[in-house]
Amino acid sequence: MEIARTVEEARRIVRGWKKDGLDIGLVPTMGYLHEGHGSLIAAARKENARVAVSIFVNPTQFGPNEDLARYPRDFERDRALCENMGADLIFHPEPEEMYQGAQAFVDIGLLADTLDGAARPGHFRGVCTVVSKLFNIVQPDRAYFGEKDAQQLAIIKKMAFDLNFGVQVIGCPIVRESDGLAKSSRNTYLNAAERAAAPVLYRAIQHGKSIIKKGMPAQMLISEMEKVLAAEPLAKTEYVAVVDAMTMQPVDTIEGAVLVPLAVRVGSTRLIDNFSFAPQG
Repeated sequence: MEIARTVEEARRIVRGWKKDGLDIGLVPTMGYLHEGHGSLIAAARKENARVAVSIFVNPTQFGPNEDLARYPRDFERDRALCENMGADLIFHPEPEEMYQGAQAFVDIGLLADTLDGAARPGHFRGVCTVVSKLFNIVQPDRAYFGEKDAQQLAIIKKMAFDLNFGVQVIGCPIVRESDGLAKSSRNTYLNAAERAAAPVLYRAIQHGKSIIKKGMPAQMLISEMEKVLAAEPLAKTEYVAVVDAMTMQPVDTIEGAVLVPLAVRVGSTRLIDNFSFAPQG
């Protein structure tokens, strides 16, 4: 496994792969890797001759009052996981390497106006910019993202299509702890009491799945899920929503395929999760 810390190093390695006619899978991450990231690497390993993992805490997707400075980092731990999972390359640049007086950014409209886009202004501008840069540097055939960040996945799929990147963007299922909590690097922020409270998101999702049906008013589903969340004193709901699975815009009635995302603060830690529903017939 090779480690590249500059754009030119990564491009040199990729040029060799391309010269040999090898297809490439890319797994973009911010590091502090866990089993969820491992599942993305495994999917890429299965479907590609070469696998590149980027480890880069991207400053442009953090707001001024967010957790950029304290976001967990442990490169040696990440390197070991990547090696064990069979990655061929880690691209691990510094911010100064990725943003050298940059003035060009990638923005996306309607899909980023709601949910996390509304709660975190500028977040998806930063995501789209760094993913575009990674696509240009690594030139992957396929790129792998977790379905936990469902709005991000929808945005990247649309961006890749609109900008003709020629990259197949693949969503991989959420990986959960034994109590249902979605794996996340930010789970490390939770103290013992908060960690015990955090599975309330999964309980709300399970309740939502049990009652959702075609023709149901979206607000009824939201209210039922909010009741589950409100029963946990350490949880503060930012949003529960029902949105069109393609446009990420709110719907009033569940008729077509929808996404049901939620964002909840447990203590000071912001957690997200979701489930999808597609009516039959």
